[in-house]
Amino acid sequence: MNFSASKTKLLGVSKEKHLSTFLLALLTAAAFFVPFMVADNGYFFFYGDFNVQQVPFYQHCHELVRNGTLGWDFGTDLGVNFIGSYTFYLLGSPFFWLTLIFPNSFVPYLMGPLLILKFAVSALTGYMYIRRFTKTPEAARLGGLLYAFSGFSVYNIFFNHFHEAIVFFPLLLLSLELLITENKRGFFAAMVATTAITNYFFFYGMVVFVVIYYFVRLFSGSYKFKVSKFLWLIFEAVLGLLLSAIIMLPTMAAVFGNSRLSEVLVGWGAIMYGKEQIYLNVLQCFFFPPDIPARPVFFPGAEVQWSSLGGWFPLFSVVGVWAFITQKKGNWLRRLIGILIFMAMVPILNSAFYMFNTAYYARWYYMPVLMMALATVFAIENSKIEWKSAYNWVLGITVSVSAVIGLFPRELDSDGSIKSFGLYTNDSDFYIYRFLATAIIAIVSLIVLGILLKLLKRNKMQFIKSATAIVLVLSVIYSAYFIGTGKSHSYEVKDVMIDALTEKELSLPGDKDTYRIDVYDSVDNTAMYLGYSSINAFHSIVPVSVTNFWEYVGEERGVASRPTTNALGARTLLGVKFLLERNVGTSFTSDLGEPLMEGFEFYSSEANYKIYENKNYAPFGFTYDFYTTKEQADTLEESDRSHLMCKAILLSEEQIKKYGYFLKNIEESNDSFGTPIGSVVNFNFDGEELKNDAARLRANGISLFERTKSGFTAEITTETDQLVFFSVPFEEGWRATVNGKETEIEQVNVGFMAVFVPKGTSTITFDYETPGLKIGAFISVLALLVLLIYLFTFFIIKRSAQEAILYPEGEELLEQWKEEVASEKFKEAAESFLEVEDFTLELPKELSDEEMYGEAIGFNRGFWINTETDEEEGNEK
Repeated sequence: MNFSASKTKLLGVSKEKHLSTFLLALLTAAAFFVPFMVADNGYFFFYGDFNVQQVPFYQHCHELVRNGTLGWDFGTDLGVNFIGSYTFYLLGSPFFWLTLIFPNSFVPYLMGPLLILKFAVSALTGYMYIRRFTKTPEAARLGGLLYAFSGFSVYNIFFNHFHEAIVFFPLLLLSLELLITENKRGFFAAMVATTAITNYFFFYGMVVFVVIYYFVRLFSGSYKFKVSKFLWLIFEAVLGLLLSAIIMLPTMAAVFGNSRLSEVLVGWGAIMYGKEQIYLNVLQCFFFPPDIPARPVFFPGAEVQWSSLGGWFPLFSVVGVWAFITQKKGNWLRRLIGILIFMAMVPILNSAFYMFNTAYYARWYYMPVLMMALATVFAIENSKIEWKSAYNWVLGITVSVSAVIGLFPRELDSDGSIKSFGLYTNDSDFYIYRFLATAIIAIVSLIVLGILLKLLKRNKMQFIKSATAIVLVLSVIYSAYFIGTGKSHSYEVKDVMIDALTEKELSLPGDKDTYRIDVYDSVDNTAMYLGYSSINAFHSIVPVSVTNFWEYVGEERGVASRPTTNALGARTLLGVKFLLERNVGTSFTSDLGEPLMEGFEFYSSEANYKIYENKNYAPFGFTYDFYTTKEQADTLEESDRSHLMCKAILLSEEQIKKYGYFLKNIEESNDSFGTPIGSVVNFNFDGEELKNDAARLRANGISLFERTKSGFTAEITTETDQLVFFSVPFEEGWRATVNGKETEIEQVNVGFMAVFVPKGTSTITFDYETPGLKIGAFISVLALLVLLIYLFTFFIIKRSAQEAILYPEGEELLEQWKEEVASEKFKEAAESFLEVEDFTLELPKELSDEEMYGEAIGFNRGFWINTETDEEEGNEK
């Protein structure tokens, strides 16, 4: 390589666009978020998961972190490991930690501003990565904006916490580039740690991508392989993972055993998608603005409503990508995009980016989107790339798909005539308008691009600036349309999300820490909004014991706990004292006006809710007179098993041997028990019997229950030795003491805890310590020390290299060295430090020492990184 002063001026001193990229993205995102925030009294509500998970999770976690309750969380489902359950959603996000400077009541107001900030930062990080490969910062700015406002980013407003991956992924690739090509140390380790801490699910996919990316770059000749450099790469990757141990170890302890991670694709399902519309849906998401989650218009038969299928670029669609990959044969980026397309089309390869889960997801598409943004600006800057053919193909496909989806016959009448047209979801006016709006945005965007392309050959810089402005305008239009369409499917934002949930305070009688509530036919996570513990929860990461219990008693527990009215006994067992129903109907009552579950009686109406009291309530802790075995329980209908647990504690054979001396088998019960003598299958599990069982559990209940920051404390008085049951999920990390002495915790009733107490009055204390947290913290601190030593060591080496370059024979020889800048001694020092070959330098005599050093070490980005492309071979040199 040969770098002259003119080259220095062209590449090294060009004014960068970091700030303008950030500000343009910030203003653009504000343009389509703020109007909705104004309409919602300062809040930003969307629909579906955003409303019922993102908003209450932020506020709930904000409260717990500020209160210092980082161990056991009673406010999520039946109780969860707080750190393990929320690292997927927000605990590792720096955007969440920004909220801690605000009071808890202000958190719902921050959801919109945080999203605006995320869009802006993702544009900035996209710019930073893409800038390494562009001739001008203006092109990189356009690429960063395309990345930030792609269909993937807009689609995932619905999943607010997915944007962290969009933000940090470009920095992970940038840090890899800096390590491999410039020998910049530490940044890669820091980014590995950051992405792992931010979200382990997305981190897994990033690891897969980085491996593919590295080897594609290597085998394409973009990287020069050196064993030492590869070993340093592995070292920093491992070091970064160790830095994240404080979060990763508690997380892994919580998620292992999750049923969503326990199955993998096999057979034909691993090779081909069972629903052919998925293939078309994958292609469509890059040619059209995204469908809203759960309400697709184009390909409803794909049944991938929440899969994050999005990738469309405003203005450009895939025209730039098409032009690049069809004309830049042999280029590493072309090869990489081809590999990603292939992987997207093969189920098991697609699932490689999300832990080989059997469910279909496209939640890794932000990775190819970044590569596509880079390909688009590559095509813009390369004068030899022709856009006409690519433009015609993309426009033709877009118009053809729109025509087929909009006009193809769908249904025939009885006489064989065509009854309806259009393959979109249904023929309601709303879906017709949605289809037309989406198709029009895509087609008009391409028409505008066609007009603008005439400027590309004449004035490339003016084209880039004009395209940037149009991209921002189109981003506002289609994003606002997307949000507005989604909000049309939401609960009444003003009446429900704001008035009934966010701004209402519900006051139920008694100490709310001593019972749970039930919510019927209302918004998911209503109890979390209102600050109560509940048996209802929409949350993906809960203890395995919770999942096992619900499934054993006949209730589905996938991503949410929503027990049906069949689980009447479960409500007694789990301490449900009140039930809430939205005050908009009588769905919890029969035609005769009676509650749908026996034992529940109307209590009052408050805060837009009807409140019912459970007369069969039992406290969080109580003792039993009888036990039952799993073999006995297995003979019952699943819906009766929770009622059986209100009669007798379900123990293992080993536990029966330990505690059977003061407990009897349920089959030994007599008339005073309220049931006939004999086999458990002869019991009548009806409301009247549950009333008697609940009264007995209250009589045998604890006299005190208090939550603490580390768990809970209870008191009970018994006339004999007893097992005290607590309807708190069993989980590794619990430690219990009875009267100050540590005792063994038994897992009973499938998924809950019990401890042995002697007769008399006992004080029981449960303390929860997050599994893996202490060892994880120790590993992270140790890794941080290693990182600091590592960085300091290479800082010293770098300083030595600077002296070797600037003063090869001592300060008195500086003048002589200036005259012999191409000397072998300088060449060897530069090649050794910079790890490049054939290094020559042309320096004008008037440069200062600092400027000469800047030239020598590749000042302001490293000129050897600014790849020039061989137009004939398509290879970097």
